[in-house]
Amino acid sequence: MDNPRLVVAGIGPGSANDITPAVIQAVQNSEVIIGYHYYFQFIEPFLQPGTRCIDTGMRRERDRARQAFELAEQGQRVCIISSGDAGIYGMAPLIFEMKRERNSPVEIEVLPGISAFQKAAALLGAPLGHDCCLISLSDLLTPWGTIEKRIRAAASADFVTAVYNPKSEGRYWQLYRLKELFLEERDPKTPVGYVKQAGRPDEQTVVTTLADFDPEQVDMFTIVLIGNSQSYAPGGPVIVTPRGYYSAPEAESGTGIGQGIMMNSFRTIEQELHHPDLPLGKKWALLHAIHTTADFEMERWLHVDDGAVETLYRACAEGRIRHIITDVTMAAAGIRKGALQRLGIHAECYLGDERVAQLACDKHITRTQAGIRLAVEEHPEALYVFGNAPTALMELCDLIRKGKAHPAGIIAAPVGFVHVCESKHQVKPFTHIPKLIVEGRKGGSNLAATLVNAILCFDDAATLKPGRDV
Repeated sequence: MDNPRLVVAGIGPGSANDITPAVIQAVQNSEVIIGYHYYFQFIEPFLQPGTRCIDTGMRRERDRARQAFELAEQGQRVCIISSGDAGIYGMAPLIFEMKRERNSPVEIEVLPGISAFQKAAALLGAPLGHDCCLISLSDLLTPWGTIEKRIRAAASADFVTAVYNPKSEGRYWQLYRLKELFLEERDPKTPVGYVKQAGRPDEQTVVTTLADFDPEQVDMFTIVLIGNSQSYAPGGPVIVTPRGYYSAPEAESGTGIGQGIMMNSFRTIEQELHHPDLPLGKKWALLHAIHTTADFEMERWLHVDDGAVETLYRACAEGRIRHIITDVTMAAAGIRKGALQRLGIHAECYLGDERVAQLACDKHITRTQAGIRLAVEEHPEALYVFGNAPTALMELCDLIRKGKAHPAGIIAAPVGFVHVCESKHQVKPFTHIPKLIVEGRKGGSNLAATLVNAILCFDDAATLKPGRDV
């Protein structure tokens, strides 16, 4: 004789159209259906004459499971139903646990159903286009401390998040706390959608933002969906979370592999900024600085004069800047040759000039100081870039005060421990000169060069497409 069987079926969110054929067949083949009485209305059209329906009230899950096993062990064909999918906050886990507890010979078959979050997502368009997670706010069986840890993890990891059991008569504050936690990690403009009574006659769909989301509008029969950093609401009750097909580097778009990697890196950096709402020029320079250093402390250390990036880009594009002078050759080497050629700009360092060593010896100054003196004589209105030598930056400051240098702009990023901070303080009073300054001891030739590159390709900033000249 075959072992007795017990079918655990998910009947979907509440519409006959959303019940799978396999579940319909299981209901039709069953002698006994066990479930919460509210759900029987959804399967009534499929019941065979004489089918016994055993209904129970809320929070009677263990009683339901026990009855199902007792009847199945007697040889009856039993189906126990859950709304949505039986494995998602449904009866399936309890059935398997009880089978182990009873050491029951009953074989269990689980039939999947359309979950409420899937139905809600379909009604909202395409909010689940990328990684997502589910969180239940019911603390009947799970301590609130554990739920809060999961909320924080979902919010910080940028998951699209579906919220089950958002409210009940006695549980009113948890959804407010979830909103508070998400606002610590997400843009207030993040789209939020919620669906009441998904798949049922009084279905209601709403799209709003995280900032404007009102938990008072939600009840126990509501699913809430919170988008990720890429989600957007194109209009109407629709949310779209891109999978990345239109942002991935593709041959037909003309985007190379290197540029595609850089674009994805910039998107990642932008998502992790503590203060993303910066003017475009400052943000563009900051993204380049963090991309080069992998140091998010640049949010604190990079100072960009108001409009400096925009002003210097226009001067380059309009031909008013024709020369970029660097303190050391490594800084010049890091400036993209394609960008220089595209804009007709020459980048050079005077350290290799045969006159430098003699001038440094005669004047008892450093070679980088000597290089800046020679550069100012020939290109007093160049863009001056410092990624190594504080003495060179101090030399330029002295020449500006003497009226011998009139730089179009200054990038001040010397690095080290001696006179570095002082050199940066010396350049700040020149308020008429557009400046990008890496504060404190931080800096370096690679950082100075990447700030130049940010200026040269500023016309790509609005579309967040760096690396055109990589």
